[in-house]
Amino acid sequence: MTDTGERVDRVDERDRVIGVVDRGDAITHGWLHRVATTVCRDADGRILVHRRPETMSRFPGQYNWLIGGGVEAGESYERAAARELAEELGVRAPAVRFVFTFLCRGVISPHWLGVHEAVVTGDLAPDPAEIDWHAWATESELCDMTGRLPFVPDGVEALRRYMDRRPA
Repeated sequence: MTDTGERVDRVDERDRVIGVVDRGDAITHGWLHRVATTVCRDADGRILVHRRPETMSRFPGQYNWLIGGGVEAGESYERAAARELAEELGVRAPAVRFVFTFLCRGVISPHWLGVHEAVVTGDLAPDPAEIDWHAWATESELCDMTGRLPFVPDGVEALRRYMDRRPA
């Protein structure tokens, strides 16, 4: 998906809406906006890991453990997370559960990142423009992968925060 014409809420340092802008402009000017992501787990609790196609304009060929994208103007984090699951994986999760948000300084631009969880069952139908490989991994396998493979940097920060929030 390109950012041209995608309208997003511009937000402040407290994640309060201060206007509506083009997402491309938000990125270019470093304006805060919202991004919604989901940690996809299978029935056994494993986490979906995927690689971005080499043709992607951002982070080509890098791995990630989050599925997501920009929150459209007026859209909630939860609704955006569910929409992105349908667009990128071709699935509808029965419930997308909010976990936390944080102000991510971002490699490309700063944004508020909303992290959600969903149990995903059934066959996945990844959009080949977004995902060119995927597999399920345990939490320890995922942490090991982040040390060996090129991961999207914002995803690595989100993983650290996610793991810090979980009971030992």
